[in-house]
Amino acid sequence: MSVTDFSQLTIGDTVVEAEIPLSRASLVDYAGASGDHNPIHWSERFATEVGLEGVIAHGMLSMAVVIAPVVEWIGDPGAIVDYRTRFSAPVLVPDAESGTPATPTATLSMTAVVGAVDGAVGTARIDVTVKSGDQDVLSRTQIRVSR
Repeated sequence: MSVTDFSQLTIGDTVVEAEIPLSRASLVDYAGASGDHNPIHWSERFATEVGLEGVIAHGMLSMAVVIAPVVEWIGDPGAIVDYRTRFSAPVLVPDAESGTPATPTATLSMTAVVGAVDGAVGTARIDVTVKSGDQDVLSRTQIRVSR
């Protein structure tokens, strides 16, 4: 379905479901790209010393990997006019017990549902739930798209 075809969007329709794997290598790659080398994203010792349960994913990495499947569904990154969320829990990314650092050890499960359609303005609000295991890690996640 194209974002220009808002007539086919119905409130409550699921438009995207995805399982997004994360690994320690994902965190290293993101740190290199973003310049965020905070040790809570790579050092188990440091993360636990500051009160975390372990190494956590960058919040902005979580946001980025969640919006990517929505962009793929829309077909045009320029169609996204607003994106907002709340970080409700850290995404723990344990070290793999074996294999390479690229071995996924965490998964973000996301579901994107049509929350509102404004045909007069040509926008739709996509409400997204994001979980790691049973825990909501992003909440109040909304993506407004335009045709």
